[in-house]
Amino acid sequence: MTRLARAALLALLVAVMAYPLAWMIAISLKTADGLSLRYYGEVWRAGPFDRYFINSLVVAIVVLAGNIVCCTMAGYAFARFRIRGGKLLFLLVLSTIMLPKQVILVPLYILMQKMGLIDTYWALTLPFLVDPFNIFLIRQYVSTLPTDCEEAARIDGAGEFTILFRIVFPMLKPVLAVVAIHTCLTNWNSFLFPFILTHSASMRTLPVGLAMLSQGAHSIDWGHLMAGAVISALPVVAAFLVFQRRIIGGLTAGISK
Repeated sequence: MTRLARAALLALLVAVMAYPLAWMIAISLKTADGLSLRYYGEVWRAGPFDRYFINSLVVAIVVLAGNIVCCTMAGYAFARFRIRGGKLLFLLVLSTIMLPKQVILVPLYILMQKMGLIDTYWALTLPFLVDPFNIFLIRQYVSTLPTDCEEAARIDGAGEFTILFRIVFPMLKPVLAVVAIHTCLTNWNSFLFPFILTHSASMRTLPVGLAMLSQGAHSIDWGHLMAGAVISALPVVAAFLVFQRRIIGGLTAGISK
């Protein structure tokens, strides 16, 4: 394939992927009077939209911090420690990736209800602090790292937590960027679990708030819905732009073994 053909193919793929975003922005700007930012202002002022935004931000930050800490420790343990039944346990972790999350919705709701956590930040964050896919990525990446520095630290008397967080952790930046993007994107756009686990306007996240806001008496208010969707997408786009240099490296390392 010639360079011109590759460029044309890439341009076509970019156009196909960018079309939905361009359509969303165009609908959010199109009003009866022409192009305007009116829908954005009305969406932000309609209902506790700022509260929805804060809720989504809090949930994303807490879940991200939990995944970085917990999945790093689990992935490091799977990669470095040889324990009886370790391979079987890792296979069990991988098997949960194939389990649709909707399957656990009813048991999770019952558990949260019995613990008295429905309609709280605990219900929106606690069940999602560990993601098996993130454990897999980190485990695969750690497996590619040399052990020289770790062994030298053990000879000097360093403990396992010191080795993990002071020596190994700084070397995990590429894969942690992938973990950050995956975790933030998944939880920022999550609708079903926040919809089921909350019932008050003060605890709704952006996807749930947008769904409630856009429903008219007989039709969907596309202008306000698209304006809200653009606002909710901005943090995700910003996060991707910040971490884009490390994403490919992290994913490549994650499948190298």
